[in-house]
Amino acid sequence: MLLVLSEDHKEHLAFLSRVEHAVVGEFGRIALEFLRRGTNPKIYEGAAKKLNVHVETVQHGVEGLMFLMTESSKYMLSEVDFLDSLLVLGFGDELNQILLQLYLQHHSQIRCILNQLPSNLPAYHSLEWRLDVQLASRSLHQQVVPVLMMHLLLTTADNSRRSMVFQTDPSTLLHLISTLEAALAAMKTSHARRILRNLK
Repeated sequence: MLLVLSEDHKEHLAFLSRVEHAVVGEFGRIALEFLRRGTNPKIYEGAAKKLNVHVETVQHGVEGLMFLMTESSKYMLSEVDFLDSLLVLGFGDELNQILLQLYLQHHSQIRCILNQLPSNLPAYHSLEWRLDVQLASRSLHQQVVPVLMMHLLLTTADNSRRSMVFQTDPSTLLHLISTLEAALAAMKTSHARRILRNLK
């Protein structure tokens, strides 16, 4: 899977190519602190004075780097996918390797921080399933009609439970599974990566 960056994010991250590589590492540390403790305008002001740029430029650079790291960690990108996502930015190999090392060093910490943040989306709790088979009816004495019943239990943000019941026949379920697996396999092809890389 590749990250699709908006034009604003590309513009914010372009600042990283105009600074020294040690500064990029420092920006990575600031971005991680920003995730842990929140923003600190004094840090941006100090960095802006050292680099002789506007405070907003430093802030956008750190926020762009933070977005890149959080989205990559959220989707657990592999090294190849991470580097392919950086190709649209036009960075040199050395800067790409620095960003890759930042990602590899901190992605587990970022995932832990993201897991602690509250989410409005319901989360999976449990799934129960049952296979019902109708063997006969009043009009047909010999028939086989399998039906798969699924009971999905979700946990919402306020720790309440939400229940959903689904019913399907096995052939529809197998078709759904094969379609989703084919879509996942298609996203991993080099052709799909090239298309995603060129999307804006």
